[in-house]
Amino acid sequence: MKTFTLTIFALILVACSSPYIDDYQSTNPELNLQQFFNGKLIAHGMVLDMNGKLTRRFTADITGSWQDEKGILDERFIYDDGETDTRIWQLTHLGDNQYQGTAGDVIGIATGQAAGAAFYWRYDLEIKVDGEPMIVTLDDWMYLIDQDVLLNKSQIIKYGIEVGQVILSIRKL
Repeated sequence: MKTFTLTIFALILVACSSPYIDDYQSTNPELNLQQFFNGKLIAHGMVLDMNGKLTRRFTADITGSWQDEKGILDERFIYDDGETDTRIWQLTHLGDNQYQGTAGDVIGIATGQAAGAAFYWRYDLEIKVDGEPMIVTLDDWMYLIDQDVLLNKSQIIKYGIEVGQVILSIRKL
């Protein structure tokens, strides 16, 4: 029973120690999604399992375009095993640094907020695991390094437990 109690306490402690978007309010350079995700970009990334072991690598060609407060982000992935995938985001800037988005494999509506050099984005995503569909939650943090480079770290969560991570670098072309 003592081990179970300690495990629950550790999980609660980890959940409470997550950063908050307001922590980044005064950081620079300021991330403007409409400016950064406009035009052609390239991403290089990797997927890690729950133990931190590399399971996949990928590149993605990304094209972003905005018309007023509406944006389209067209992502074309190529994985190290030859698999390809496409995700096309329909994004909306709601004002006050708030965003929402949808995509074909996103369940419901993704919601996010920018502050300073950071952007926090959370959504449910349908992925394939051993050929079977699985819905996971992505806790997605983006950090603008300079006007041309953004780093992204996503926690993959299932049943409230981190089961993997996606880490990528996105560069404007």
